[in-house]
Amino acid sequence: MSGSDRASAGKAHAPQILEGERPTLKTIAYLTGLGVTTVSRALKDAPDIGADTKERVRLVARQLGYQPNRAGVRLRTGKTNVIALVLGMDAEIMSMTGRMVYGISEVLTGTPYHLVLTPHISSADPMVPVRYIAETGSADGVILSRTEPDDTRIRFLTERNIPFVTHGRTEMGLTHPYHDFDNEAFAYKAVERLAARGRKRLAILPPPKQLTYSGHTMNGFRRGLRDYGLEEVPFDGIDIEVPAAEQKDAVENLMRGANAPDGLICCSGSSAIAAAAGIASSGKAIGREIDMAAKESAGVLPWFQPQIIAMNEDFTSAGRELARALLARIAGADPTSWQSIATSTWTDET
Repeated sequence: MSGSDRASAGKAHAPQILEGERPTLKTIAYLTGLGVTTVSRALKDAPDIGADTKERVRLVARQLGYQPNRAGVRLRTGKTNVIALVLGMDAEIMSMTGRMVYGISEVLTGTPYHLVLTPHISSADPMVPVRYIAETGSADGVILSRTEPDDTRIRFLTERNIPFVTHGRTEMGLTHPYHDFDNEAFAYKAVERLAARGRKRLAILPPPKQLTYSGHTMNGFRRGLRDYGLEEVPFDGIDIEVPAAEQKDAVENLMRGANAPDGLICCSGSSAIAAAAGIASSGKAIGREIDMAAKESAGVLPWFQPQIIAMNEDFTSAGRELARALLARIAGADPTSWQSIATSTWTDET
């Protein structure tokens, strides 16, 4: 057979990709001149495959837009290569979702895992998305947000030995991986900063009472009041997840009353904006009759109102920590090795 005949025969056996069809391992094997098994092992980062071969295979896979067939992977391995992020769809949660997803995606890049968002409305049964994941086997691991002190979702996943990690802690006596922000330290330092400005009577716009971090926040707030000899101005029936207009009106009414505070702590960026609007509507001003300390995730409060004392909570970093912890847990790591609490500095200290 002549050289031209052999070339023609090779082309005849070349895999054809029709419009709308997915490229396969055979496609990559043909274009790289490697066997299908070698291509498969290269994509799985097998240690016996050389670095140059792996890079060549990955380059072709990227150029083709190759994605492994999840159904086939599941049949062969019993794994889905899916990470489920269960997120509440409340306004403040939505404001940090993009940053957290970005951080998780950074860590998952280069791994076989894909991130799937599983939305949950806070007024609905929180077990619905968790039960669905467990019953369908639709994810290899789960990331949970909005933890409660006694969280039925965490007990459920623990009992079924489904790998998970939480954004927040619990008080259940169960050992599980988590990443959290030190909200107790935030609230204590907020009191300290307001006391340094000579403020004596403080109110707080807190997280919802049912969430674990609300308890941490209020512990820090009240410990700070005791240590600095300050008075708490009651601000009941309002939290950072009620509609912004209600927060604004509640702060305005508080500031117009005879028992108005001279210091206010807000536990989110959106609540700080609503509170600032309420203060302005009452005819008073931040930095004059009242000072405000707030926690935010966007890093823009000082642009909006330079008088606000702001601390940043880094949700991108939180996403990275959650992803690392979950991958380690899926691999069988001890959960106590993947428990972390982040701190931050005030924007005027950076």
